[in-house]
Amino acid sequence: MKTSVINMRVEPKLKRLAEKVLHPLGLTTTDAITIFLHRVVLEEGLPFEVKIPNATTRKAMKNVMERKNLKSYRSTEDLRREFE
Repeated sequence: MKTSVINMRVEPKLKRLAEKVLHPLGLTTTDAITIFLHRVVLEEGLPFEVKIPNATTRKAMKNVMERKNLKSYRSTEDLRREFE
């Protein structure tokens, strides 16, 4: 039975973007946080590597968040050809 409550404050934009990703997966924000906490327990630490991204990665992340300089493909095959 769930009896503990976690209250958190996050930026509204971050919450909205996360919910946009989680909804198609059938997950709520609460579900995602619960999954994260289970993984923390299983891994006995964070379930992913934490490091500061380099300048190139930071720029790419900013472009994605701002939806700038993005490239799209008609199919996965077109994408695959780009890398061959």
